[in-house]
Amino acid sequence: MSRRANDVHRRLDALRAAVALLMNEGYEPAYAGVAGASGPFAEPERRGSGGGHETHPRSDNEPDDDTELAASSEETEADRTRLIALVELARKGDKEAFGLLYDHYNGAVYRFLFYRTRSAQVAEDLTSETFFRALRSMTGFRWQGKDFGAWLMTIARNLATDHFKAGRTRLEMTTEDMGLHDSPADGPEKIVMAGITNEMLLGALSKLPDEQRDCIIMRFLQGLSIAETAAILGRSDGAVKQLQLRGIRNLAKQMPDGIR
Repeated sequence: MSRRANDVHRRLDALRAAVALLMNEGYEPAYAGVAGASGPFAEPERRGSGGGHETHPRSDNEPDDDTELAASSEETEADRTRLIALVELARKGDKEAFGLLYDHYNGAVYRFLFYRTRSAQVAEDLTSETFFRALRSMTGFRWQGKDFGAWLMTIARNLATDHFKAGRTRLEMTTEDMGLHDSPADGPEKIVMAGITNEMLLGALSKLPDEQRDCIIMRFLQGLSIAETAAILGRSDGAVKQLQLRGIRNLAKQMPDGIR
């Protein structure tokens, strides 16, 4: 199985565990992802170990320099410094710098579009279009409260929405694409988890309201923070927590009675 397929499989297991926990224990935490929470309702594991920062909308009184918004808060300080430099070069028309940004963010954009469309081919096409549009807009773009990764995700999200509005045919995902060999987890939800296949999980995910679905994809399957998800969706941190909780609850409700 490819590294990309392994990553898809691992992230699906995290979502499966959250749904199974809710089904097994029959309770709903007041907020998902709050400080002190444990298990699948805790903050998803983040890449990197550096201290992050939260970005906010710019005001007219803020300085003109927006380079601090170039890098995602999930990066280490060294990564952020490197990405800021690359973004600044790309804004000046440096194609090699943009290529390095593509290498860094391509996987995250593809994963979001893959979960959103359930088609490897469509996800590849929309990922290419995302970066084409980003390249076309680089020289005159200002982040206005969103880091570079969040900006790319916003472009990808809009493309996915347009894709379905256009009524294009959804391609069926293959076993190789999704890595459909489910692995059990430890804990009381193990039996329930074992009955939740990837097909069930992704089928239920596709039926969620748009914002709930995108929130679940970003939080569980992308590993984005509350703040990063809020920036992309244009919602408050509290609203994202509620969207996440409602999304998991609605996924649990769609699971067949036989596995409860």
